[in-house]
Amino acid sequence: MEDNDVIIVGGGPAGMMIGLLLARAGVPVTVLEKHKDFLRDFRGDTVHPSTLEIFHQLGLLHELLEIDHSRIDEIAVRIAGREMKVANFKGLPVAASYIAMMPQWDLLDFVAEKASRYPHFALRMECEATGLGYDETRRVDMVKTADGEDLPARLVIACDGRRSILREQAELPLEVLGAPMDVFWFRLEKTDVNQSGDSFGVIKPGKFLVMIDRSSYFQCAYVFRKGQADAVREQGIAAFRDGLRDLLPHLERSIAGIDDWDKVKLLDVALDRLTRWHRPGLLAIGDAAHAMSPIGGVGINVAVQDAVMAANVLAGPLARGENPDPVLGEVQHRRRRAVRRMQGLQQFAQSRVVEPVLMRSEPFKRPPLPLRVLNAVPMLRRIPGRIIGLGFDPVRLESPAA
Repeated sequence: MEDNDVIIVGGGPAGMMIGLLLARAGVPVTVLEKHKDFLRDFRGDTVHPSTLEIFHQLGLLHELLEIDHSRIDEIAVRIAGREMKVANFKGLPVAASYIAMMPQWDLLDFVAEKASRYPHFALRMECEATGLGYDETRRVDMVKTADGEDLPARLVIACDGRRSILREQAELPLEVLGAPMDVFWFRLEKTDVNQSGDSFGVIKPGKFLVMIDRSSYFQCAYVFRKGQADAVREQGIAAFRDGLRDLLPHLERSIAGIDDWDKVKLLDVALDRLTRWHRPGLLAIGDAAHAMSPIGGVGINVAVQDAVMAANVLAGPLARGENPDPVLGEVQHRRRRAVRRMQGLQQFAQSRVVEPVLMRSEPFKRPPLPLRVLNAVPMLRRIPGRIIGLGFDPVRLESPAA
């Protein structure tokens, strides 16, 4: 094999983490990121205990937590006039048993800075990958960019998100699972610094809102039926505010600040997965391999787990100059069950919880029985806490350090 770079397309959590881990193992790696920086509103900001544990294993957790962040120890849902506690992260068998809420751009800047200390790491911003090149055997051996460059690669790792250009060009087979909802993301500025609260959902007939305490503001996700974004917008921003007041009457002054649709961002929810993550010369991980629903906020953490597993499998062969193709399928093999189980759980929540709420017109007389049981039995709240916090089959760091 020629000693060309491993090229990683996409500087999100999966791309930056696999870049860090491969460079740490002495593998020449270049990350291509099409934007000039990592600043994007309403990207996933939930850094779960499973991801914090990876940073702990790298010896970087203490530094990471010096970044300004808020902490979520439990999750509650407000329904039928009552706040019901449903998940508790305390006591998980990891170094940090809570969710750290920090801007994703800060997380990515942190990983980029740590990766840049390794001589084999390169990050190219404002470098958009637009296609692939192949050798005479149809093995992927090149990434084409919007600037007309042809970048040779020993291996291409597609981390370019749920609308991946590379997975489409590589003709990897996609299975669409579907989602019954879309989401409007927005922030409500705190009018009182003492306003606080754990992550919680507010549920009323036809309405579902998630609100996360972010120190100086609340990050909110307003869930509505799939494809209804234009219909909601057509009713006007005043009607949207009225709907929020019905859910959050105590935040009247904050809601008044939502005076323009520019302050409300649409997330087109997707749930899908590749049935094959690889072909000779190319591997897809993270959202490029399996788009996750926002339920549970697990997207970053599943992507990071993919990156760690990919490094566990590939770092050794790549560092030794071996052809990585024979072991590409091992990454999918080791991660497939965990991803399918999490997506199955998300499908269940979509069909049994979210969709019935969005279709419902009658008021809730009292919280559903499962919520009442979880609220009444603290020990049971550890089960959803463990699933959300650690996922299924959590991965441990095994890739070598050069």
